[in-house]
Amino acid sequence: MLVQADIFMEKTIDESKQGESLILEAKQDNHRKLFIESYGCAMNFSDSEIVASILSDQGFNTTQNLEDADLVLVNTCSIRDKAEQTVRKRLEKYNAVKRINPKMKVGVLGCMAERLKTKFLEEEKIVDLVVGPDAYKDLPNLLAEVDEGRDAINVILSKEETYGDISPVRLNSNGVTAFVSITRGCDNMCTFCVVPFTRGRERSRDPQSIIEEVNDLWNKGFKEITLLGQNVDSYLWYGGGLKKDFSKASDLQKATAVNFAQLLELCAKAQPKMRIRFSTSNPQDLTLDVIETMAKFDNICKHIHLPVQSGSNRILKEMNRLHTREEYFDLIDNIKRILPECAISQDLIAGFPTETEQDHQDTLSLMEYVKYNFGYMFTYSERPGTMAERKMEDDVPEDVKKRRLAEIVQLQREHSEIKTKEYLNTTVEVLIERESKKSNTEWSGRTSQNIVAVFPKEDYKIGDLVYVDVKDCTSATLIGNAIGYSKDN
Repeated sequence: MLVQADIFMEKTIDESKQGESLILEAKQDNHRKLFIESYGCAMNFSDSEIVASILSDQGFNTTQNLEDADLVLVNTCSIRDKAEQTVRKRLEKYNAVKRINPKMKVGVLGCMAERLKTKFLEEEKIVDLVVGPDAYKDLPNLLAEVDEGRDAINVILSKEETYGDISPVRLNSNGVTAFVSITRGCDNMCTFCVVPFTRGRERSRDPQSIIEEVNDLWNKGFKEITLLGQNVDSYLWYGGGLKKDFSKASDLQKATAVNFAQLLELCAKAQPKMRIRFSTSNPQDLTLDVIETMAKFDNICKHIHLPVQSGSNRILKEMNRLHTREEYFDLIDNIKRILPECAISQDLIAGFPTETEQDHQDTLSLMEYVKYNFGYMFTYSERPGTMAERKMEDDVPEDVKKRRLAEIVQLQREHSEIKTKEYLNTTVEVLIERESKKSNTEWSGRTSQNIVAVFPKEDYKIGDLVYVDVKDCTSATLIGNAIGYSKDN
């Protein structure tokens, strides 16, 4: 429920302990040590689990100590310049360690690797290995190149790869929650976004492999999954291939195709006691059948992250967002009608090129209409290669961007407080995930609406699903007392 500016990456670091090394249960015959860090979105964390699985089969155990590593990998984000600068600072740290341990190899994974390609090897002399998001299965071959003293790179984007045949290693896991990747890539081509260039075209994973992963997680004791994709609502499986080729599918393929609403139902039915979340949605692709499916199953969490980016129709058009302000309102109205208990969160960009004061006021008025539970808000950051960078001047002064962002953040804080106070003197169901950051005598968990709740530990444990009486709150956190186990515990 963070609402301050410039926090998307920082929030991810905090919630998933990003920036710490990720721990993989040792295999006795593995002898090389891997230190891996992930930055950015949840998909990067999911990808790091795939990488750890692949390298485990190549003789690597992970280590928490950078100084002990034979191989250091950083999984990178390119969504904002700040994210990339954070990675470059980490490379400086690796370089200092490498001077002491010259045999240590350093690799860059993910979106930043895909964007910069060979430039990474030229700009960062410490880097031995550059691997894009679709090339992780080639890591054994690339590491063989590195072991022979040559730099190695593979940043070829795939139209088919989903890693559906890889069983991820659950890194730094609390044993309660897990990510399940269902799609890769994005076709939407928003003018501000680098993702289509770094992760390629949309393709969906075989639903059978998804259900098998969900079942396996339940059997291992996990209580909640998050279905992941750059745009989960565009999920469409009909036997493989790109989504855009569906028009060429056979009648049988079309008749047996699985869309996102159907996948949600399959997951909900496969494990009726497992909580199911999903992220991220695009307003143009979130259909009524998804909302209706959420209402149908109690174990599908009642929270939708629905990035809007701007409240101005003119700016939405400049962003190539394929929805209008009015269409977004219709969608919000339908969510509130079908799922009145549903929490809604947002992404917003302040200071997009050509944004006027009236455009900014349109964003504030949209926020007033929706009253989001929480959100992630940023100033516009020009990303190389995007349509906005190539065709539009970044013409909003920095001080204006910062002032507009501050107004957006302040309004979101007010709305977050209003929405959180609605839970006072009610009973909520909470999945215990970890010890509270502020007290070792309290547990912390989340409600179905993705709202954090803290309460005294008593005899409960991580992984328990409990009812909590809410007695107090901050703008982002519910405070109360557990009164017993949930019926679904």
